[in-house]
Amino acid sequence: MDIAKIYRDANALLQGHFLLSSGKHSPFYLQSAKVLENPKVANALARELALQIHNAGVVINCVCSPALGGILAGYEVARALGVRFIFTERVEGVMALRRGFEIKPKEKVLICEDIITTGGSAMESANVVKALGAEIVGFAALANRGICNRFNVLRHIETPDCKLDESIPLFALEDFVFETYEAKDCPLCKQGLKVIKPGSRGN
Repeated sequence: MDIAKIYRDANALLQGHFLLSSGKHSPFYLQSAKVLENPKVANALARELALQIHNAGVVINCVCSPALGGILAGYEVARALGVRFIFTERVEGVMALRRGFEIKPKEKVLICEDIITTGGSAMESANVVKALGAEIVGFAALANRGICNRFNVLRHIETPDCKLDESIPLFALEDFVFETYEAKDCPLCKQGLKVIKPGSRGN
């Protein structure tokens, strides 16, 4: 499955000057919502990711995603795995589990995103459900920005900017490694190019 082609065909691989949810700037942006708006494509991608997880022998009881961006990807992966799905959301800036969702003691939970950049939101969700008694058995995303090490792919590379617990496997369909810059060092800012925030978070 050519994931990069799928993103390009959906006009979901954007070029410009973007503010990422991590706070960094980049000349490229992945807009997974454009890919996931097609249910057949969303289902195919989720099944491929679920197969990768299944082949690794990871036992999962539940998939949890951080809202808003991870909900579609997480739901489709949960459906492909045949397990239940829940999501966390921000309440006054703090990630929380609401809407009557519950965690069973020692429930094996996969945290699923559409895209993993630094893994900040995914780790926040993991901490929420772990505090309620869950066991985090994996992180997953359709696309990985290459900042965090993916299971059996980049484990030899040190990744100081990754916020995930790297003792837990990360699964993804593709690694997209783009240049990123701190805002104070961004060459696009120095060129006077307007920065765009296309994602779901306000920073």
